[in-house]
Amino acid sequence: MAEPRRNANDARSDERRDARPDEREDARPDRRQAGRESVRRGSGEGAGPGTGEAVGEDVARLWAEVVATARRTVADGLVVGTSGNVSARLGDLVLVTPSGVPYDRLTPADLTGVDLTGRQVLGTLVPTSELPMHLAVYRATDARAVVHTHAVHATAVSTLVPELPLVHYMAAALGGPVRVAPYAPYGTDELAGNMLRALAGRSGCLLRNHGTVTYGATLDQAYDRTAQLEWMCRLWLTASSVPGLTPSLLTEAQVAEVGERLKGYGQRR
Repeated sequence: MAEPRRNANDARSDERRDARPDEREDARPDRRQAGRESVRRGSGEGAGPGTGEAVGEDVARLWAEVVATARRTVADGLVVGTSGNVSARLGDLVLVTPSGVPYDRLTPADLTGVDLTGRQVLGTLVPTSELPMHLAVYRATDARAVVHTHAVHATAVSTLVPELPLVHYMAAALGGPVRVAPYAPYGTDELAGNMLRALAGRSGCLLRNHGTVTYGATLDQAYDRTAQLEWMCRLWLTASSVPGLTPSLLTEAQVAEVGERLKGYGQRR
């Protein structure tokens, strides 16, 4: 049988498919250069007061922290592939991981930033599909960082109960009993609304059949809350799996007491 005729579009498709990762369209030098220029320009048009080198350095530094935190979620097994996402706020600028890009490939040139309305003001890569959820947190709270994961034990718990049972006093670090937000498709305003209701008075929640959301004053704090939430979920699943036994639980009053004690926890400057 004769080979089908091929047109120029077919040939170009093959070239893109056979190219090495650093030669594909999404990694062309002009796209990388655009990212570098964004960093040098500063926080971007409409992104808040002040532009120039000093603000640019702050943005670049914060972007590096966002990327490092995203990579940490993979290294610690809280996400697989490009699931989950991370963001941080600087003034009215929100730096957020882009959609569908492996975190180990992100560079300073891939900086992605939006304003609080979701309008992209920095970078050329499309922001995470969960942007509505991140922006909802920033609009409703004093958060400066948000971490969203698909952690295994936390996601498992989200399918079983409407609220994580008070199996450990560190629930106080998240503001009290951790609620489960009703399911809604990812990336939707409905999911963002469900999440906000579950977050009322809390700094973390579970998303039914989906994962976790935590926020904090810093990326480290938001990440630590995510890790703590996953650990508590793993603890409850482990304890409740023993045949014939039921885990003892704390009362909300006991957890609230710990919350007061935690206010004085750690080193004082």
